Amino acid sequence: MDIVTVENLTVEFDGTEGLVRAVNGVSFSIPQSRTVAVVGESGSGKSVISQAIMGLLPVSARITTGRILFNDPAGTGQVDIAALNREGARMRALRGNRIAIIFQEPMTSLSPLHTIGDQIGEAAQLHSKLSRGDARLITKEMLGLVQFPDPDRALDTYPFELSGGLRQRAMIAMAMVCRPALLIADEPTTALDVTIQADILKLMRDVQQELDMSVLMITHDFGVVANMADEVVVVYHGQVMESGASRHLFTNPSHEYLKALLNAVPRFDMADDERLEPIRPIEVDVASLGGTLKGGKRAKDGSSESGDKGADIVVDVANVTKSFVLRKGGFLSGAAKKLRALDAINFSVKRGECLGLVGESGSGKTTISRAILRGMQVDEGGIEVDTGQGLKDIATLAGDELMAYRRRVQMIFQDPFSSLNPRMTVNDILTEPFLIHELGTPQERSAKVRDLIQLVGLDVRFLRRYPHSFSGGQRQRIGIARALALDPEIILCDEPVSALDVSVQAQILNLLKDLKANLGLTYIFVSHNLAVVDYIADRIAVMCKGRLVEIGAKDDVVKNPLHPYTQALLAAVPEPSLDHLLDFEKLSAGRASSPGSWPEPFRLDETVRPSMVEMRPGHFVCAPGALNNKNLPEVG
Repeated sequence: MDIVTVENLTVEFDGTEGLVRAVNGVSFSIPQSRTVAVVGESGSGKSVISQAIMGLLPVSARITTGRILFNDPAGTGQVDIAALNREGARMRALRGNRIAIIFQEPMTSLSPLHTIGDQIGEAAQLHSKLSRGDARLITKEMLGLVQFPDPDRALDTYPFELSGGLRQRAMIAMAMVCRPALLIADEPTTALDVTIQADILKLMRDVQQELDMSVLMITHDFGVVANMADEVVVVYHGQVMESGASRHLFTNPSHEYLKALLNAVPRFDMADDERLEPIRPIEVDVASLGGTLKGGKRAKDGSSESGDKGADIVVDVANVTKSFVLRKGGFLSGAAKKLRALDAINFSVKRGECLGLVGESGSGKTTISRAILRGMQVDEGGIEVDTGQGLKDIATLAGDELMAYRRRVQMIFQDPFSSLNPRMTVNDILTEPFLIHELGTPQERSAKVRDLIQLVGLDVRFLRRYPHSFSGGQRQRIGIARALALDPEIILCDEPVSALDVSVQAQILNLLKDLKANLGLTYIFVSHNLAVVDYIADRIAVMCKGRLVEIGAKDDVVKNPLHPYTQALLAAVPEPSLDHLLDFEKLSAGRASSPGSWPEPFRLDETVRPSMVEMRPGHFVCAPGALNNKNLPEVG
């Protein structure tokens, strides 16, 4: 039996530039108790399809042709959702009750003014006509089903008090409280760490079996598709390009678009000289530009202006420790509580290399990046950076020296939309760094801006546009161009591809590799996805709870991980292959991010300072206990 049958669905929007057809003749079905994944790039129409099924299309949209037949296994009969009034009683009875949805970003979907218990219980009261007390009991039961660590306490907790993973669990509980026949999951794990993502995926599978429901998963992550979907529907520009059983589409893809999407996904088995194949490649040709970019000189000679013996090292982080005050002490509140965000961090970065910093949220990756930018002062230790006259402690920089350092070190942010001023044109955004640092004449600035926009594969005509008129990938390219404006040597990349589609992600990763080679750049690349870091990095440093736990050449870390936390991160990366599925039971059984639960000799607690042991040339692992090759844990 099919829970939902979509027949020849067409959805059109009335836009400022005329009629836009977002979905064009789409047909597919969702069998009972099965999972169907709809995959495609941003703008392909995936979310519009899910909105149509939920009756949540915006006012400017209308269904012009087709049917959405919903067959409720509870016995209420078949209904054509496309023909229902979106605000009518019948649609309201289905929405949130028999058909539920999990949104991509739980923090923007949960009310910050109400407790988790009230928000979940509201759905039960609305659809099941329960009393507040009964709704609270059912909510507690549902929080237990989604494995909240303390359901009683969670009832009176506000969303901002929860981690990203727990907020997503709360969203799942809210969707499940009425035991729907169909769950729509719209990019439910895009913004989550790989370990938390694995927990959420396992949770969704367990709840699906418990409640015997169907799942429609909207995603662009083929690793998630491989581990979750029974059937796959590939959508491009509102049309179905290919559909069928998951195993058939992975082992024998027939449509060129599907093949292109699969080729754009980073894999652990890629050769050193193998490149990702984005659907729309970006060509970088520095030589064809106006000659305003100076980075190429560093790529040719690879030397420092000082001739110092440490000239090959451009960043040296030595014993850096940083703590934050969580609560200020008062007359009755006792001593202030502190969180140690960085604990004796040591690493260096050589000129022209890319060091990948990986770990879960809260591991300290962004904190150490901000410290290198001198966006904060550290408590202990020091950070030395090559300023052109050899390594110098950045804490001592002031005045003109500090301004010169700001030009030498730049950052690419995770979310390009929030980091670009919406009231400035692209030309203004790229010109602003020259104005702040008082560099060049107006003619020189204009020439440099034109070179920058072409360097990242965008047309010079785009300089007159505002950020809102670009796609996510194009906005990220503008962010990269801005970071390159002052001819930096070191660029900190803070999760620059985590929110992008696989094809756009491939574009940006290839662009960053080409810029590094052509301009002699040095990268510190922050990410939680080891597959992405494995593609772009030369060395990998793994962080957990403010500690550096493993560092070495990428092949050593990926192919022969020594630390249990590194092994857990690698095991949690969903690969786009049916031959390498996640072992959910093993992942959920471990406590990888708890240093006190690590096996000896890796175990750490607050009283033990981390210490790195060189197990192989250039391959270090954090092991305060006695460590030798005989007591290393099994890999994998």
